[in-house]
Amino acid sequence: QVQLVESGGGLVQAGGSLRLSCAASGRTLSNYAMGWFRQAPGKEREFVATITWSGGLTNYADSVKGRFIISRDNAENTVYLQMNNLKPEDTAVYYCAAAPRYYKGSYYLPAEKDEYDYWGQGTQVTVSS
Repeated sequence: QVQLVESGGGLVQAGGSLRLSCAASGRTLSNYAMGWFRQAPGKEREFVATITWSGGLTNYADSVKGRFIISRDNAENTVYLQMNNLKPEDTAVYYCAAAPRYYKGSYYLPAEKDEYDYWGQGTQVTVSS
């Protein structure tokens, strides 16, 4: 079992920045590819970003590419999402998630919700215009 706890959300003006953190416990995160998803009111949970177990490769949704940066520190068992130039449409609850990398290879970058086994409770991000 992996327990994930997100933090760092809040209220920010458009154009501002926030850094989300996802702290893991229970198992080492080096066995997992990690991802961030978000869910706005009345909408489906959507993919935001993912990172390989080593941190060597990343992938982003087109809507955040060039503005958000996902990173990880396996020694600290923590994953981060740096969000810059925030827009009102980025307002959502942000979730981190862990996808086991067994038999998936070193370049595993899961972008589908069903690929993830463990989820945090989420942190609210609100961007005012």
